[in-house]
Order: sequence, then C-alpha cells, then structure tokens
Amino acid sequence: MKRIVWMGIGVAIGVIAFRKITEAQANIGPDGLNRAVGRLADGLFDFADAVRAGMHEREEDLRAALGIGDAGTGQR
Repeated sequence: MKRIVWMGIGVAIGVIAFRKITEAQANIGPDGLNRAVGRLADGLFDFADAVRAGMHEREEDLRAALGIGDAGTGQR
C-alpha cells in the first residue's frame, strides 16, 4: 500500500514539474519576453496617465483655492 501512495506522490510531483517547466519555457522564449515587456510598458503608461490626471486635478484645486484664473486660459 505504501508503494502505491509514494508512486502517486511521485506522479503528481512529475506532472507539476512538467507543467512548470513548460510554462517557464513559454515565458522565456521571444514571444514570452515580448508579452512581459508589453505588460510592463502598459503598466508604466497607465501609471504615468494616472500621475498626470492627479497633477491636473491638484493644479485645478490649487488655482481655485488661490483665486488664480481658469487653468484652461493659460494664465499663470
């Protein structure tokens, strides 16, 4: 009975290892690298857009608080 249990554990570990190795090979290849770089670039662009939107919102708040002209008129 112990042999069957250990054989089952060995098979499960083998299947998991095979899947992980196959996944790693897909990620390491040129297509996987391109996908990873693309996701990173998209994340950076999204972050930059969020920062710009926050800066614009904060600038409008400061202009309103200081009573300076409308942000869209170009007055500074």
